[in-house]
Amino acid sequence: MQNIVTSLVTGLKDLYPEEELKSFARIICRDLFRLDTLQMYSGKDIELLPNQLETLHNIIDRLRRYEPIQYIAGTTSFHGLEFRVAPGVLIPRPETEELTDLIIRENKERSPVILDIGTGSGCIAVTLATYLEKATVHAWDISAEALQIAGRNAEANRCRVHFQQVDILDKKPAGEQFDVIVSNPPYVAYGEKASMSANILEWEPHQALFVADTDPLLFYRTIALYGRETLTPGGTLYFEINHQYGPETCSLLQELNYTNVELLHDLSGKERFIKATL
Repeated sequence: MQNIVTSLVTGLKDLYPEEELKSFARIICRDLFRLDTLQMYSGKDIELLPNQLETLHNIIDRLRRYEPIQYIAGTTSFHGLEFRVAPGVLIPRPETEELTDLIIRENKERSPVILDIGTGSGCIAVTLATYLEKATVHAWDISAEALQIAGRNAEANRCRVHFQQVDILDKKPAGEQFDVIVSNPPYVAYGEKASMSANILEWEPHQALFVADTDPLLFYRTIALYGRETLTPGGTLYFEINHQYGPETCSLLQELNYTNVELLHDLSGKERFIKATL
C-alpha cells in the first residue's frame, strides 16, 4: 500500500488533500487490486505487477480529471451493502444512509408498503428491502439507465424491489397505497453550482441533482400532494432536503395538512431530513 500511496501523492498532491488520497489508496487496494486486510495494513511495500502498475497510472489519470473514485471502482458501500455505481446515478452519500437507518428503526416491527421516489442506484430501496424483511418495496425513477443499475443492485443483494419508470412531475400511477413514501429528490438550486466541486459537477447526473432556483421546493410539493392521495391513514413521508430550505419545507407540508412534521439534523448538525404524518 505504501507504493500506492506514494504514487497517488506524487501524482495528485496538487489536487487532493493527503487524507483523501489515503482513502483512495484503501479503495484501490481493496476493490480494484483485491488485496486482503493483512496486505493492506502490514506496513510493507506492495510490489505491483506490470498490469497493476498500468491500472494504477490509468486511475491517477482519471482522478486528475476529477472522476469520482467510486465511479472508477464501479462500486461503493452503503449501509453494509455493496452497490454498483456509474455516471448515470448519484453516488450514495452518508446523509442518505442516515435517513435509511431512521426508516429501518421506525418500521422494524411492521410490514409496510414503501415507495422510494427517485431511486437512482437503488441504495434506499434495496437497503430497506434487505433490512425490513416484511416490507414490500417499490422504487421509481425517470431514468431508464438508473433503473437498470438499481435492478442489478437488487439482484446482487438478493432482495426484491418493484422498479418502475415514472416521472413524478408528470403522469403517476393511480390507485396505489403506501405506508411509507421516501425521497431524496433533486434539491440543489442552480445558483449553488459555483460552490460545488468539479467531481460532482463534471461527473454526476445533473438531472438527479438540480432544481430551478425559482421553485426549489418543486419536488417536495409534488411528492407531498401525491402522498395525500396515496398514503394510508397514519402513513409517513420521509425526505432528504436542502439544509437551506428546512423551515420552508416544513411549512409546505403543514399547509398540505401533514401533521407531526419534524425537521431532523444529520451527523454534521445540518437540517437534512423531514418526516411527516398524513
